[in-house]
Amino acid sequence: MNIDKLREELAEDEGCKYEIYLDHLGLATFGIGHLITKNDPEYGKNVGTVIEQGRVQSAFNLDIAVTIEDCHRLYKNFDELPEEVQLIVANMMFNLGYPRLSKFKGMKAGVDAKSWSSAADEMVDSRWYTQVPNRARRLVDRMRQVGRDG
Repeated sequence: MNIDKLREELAEDEGCKYEIYLDHLGLATFGIGHLITKNDPEYGKNVGTVIEQGRVQSAFNLDIAVTIEDCHRLYKNFDELPEEVQLIVANMMFNLGYPRLSKFKGMKAGVDAKSWSSAADEMVDSRWYTQVPNRARRLVDRMRQVGRDG
């Protein structure tokens, strides 16, 4: 998979803020969608606290590595999937995290069966689809296109 393309897509979808902010679920976040955990030095700091560019990049690099690892954990054949499907799954994994994406059983079944339209239908049938509608519609359209491209 083209990691640079994934990085570009995530940066566009997530945006980049060099300060702590609350995401759409009200969770403390900074940089390119980095959810702050108790293991982060930023944990407990106030919204608006400035975060240096180097820290944003290092958090993003780590988040990408975890995302790819989690994709391999969920899909044992991840590297064998079409690149477009890898990018879609990785985008969703970054956005949702392993615990939430692993609950998309119907989508996983569709991907495992290489039934891209079925996987797309299952993506639509989720709370995620209403929480991040622009991103979700774009990713669903891309999954359907994989099926059309054959």
